[in-house]
Amino acid sequence: MPKLLLASNNAGKLKEYQSLLSGCGFEVVTPAELGIKITVAETGTTFEENARLKAAALAEASGLLTLADDSGLEVDALGGEPGVYSARYAGENATDTDRNDYLLSKMEDIPANKRTARFRCVIAIVQPGHTLPAIEGSCEGLIATEPHGVNGFGYDPIFYLPEYRKTMAELPLEIKNSLSHRAIAAQKACLVLAKLANC
Repeated sequence: MPKLLLASNNAGKLKEYQSLLSGCGFEVVTPAELGIKITVAETGTTFEENARLKAAALAEASGLLTLADDSGLEVDALGGEPGVYSARYAGENATDTDRNDYLLSKMEDIPANKRTARFRCVIAIVQPGHTLPAIEGSCEGLIATEPHGVNGFGYDPIFYLPEYRKTMAELPLEIKNSLSHRAIAAQKACLVLAKLANC
């Protein structure tokens, strides 16, 4: 089975993608597994730019078909923040808890009907020397008033889904992997990967 390099060593992201991309015709591997130790500066101003930067750099370093994503939370009441700065919103060394607490502190006076938000994910797939069109997925929800749940990672404990009456972090993985922004983008990516696997 050909290898697909996931341009991330994030354990939570790796777990999700190994599940989401199973059956696409590739074995998902990480930079750490291949002994690749490069850090790609996410200098883009959009999710797509950052995804392409990571995918291109890792494809060149590995010689493998590479998938990278950039994703984040967009809160309407905060003008789309944290957006591409989701991982660095509360500072470079902040934990998930720090980021959630910081975001909630900025939302203290925002009423329930104004707490709309979405998770967005953009996937870039790069063959060495050739970049495929970007793929996007999104998931709409609300910002909760406090964290709930222990599943998932990042902003999942404060991202509330009205139709389930739960935060993303309260959902079982199989449900999250059917509706999340990453799941929607990965489903589209799987169609592209399946074609490449059969080439």
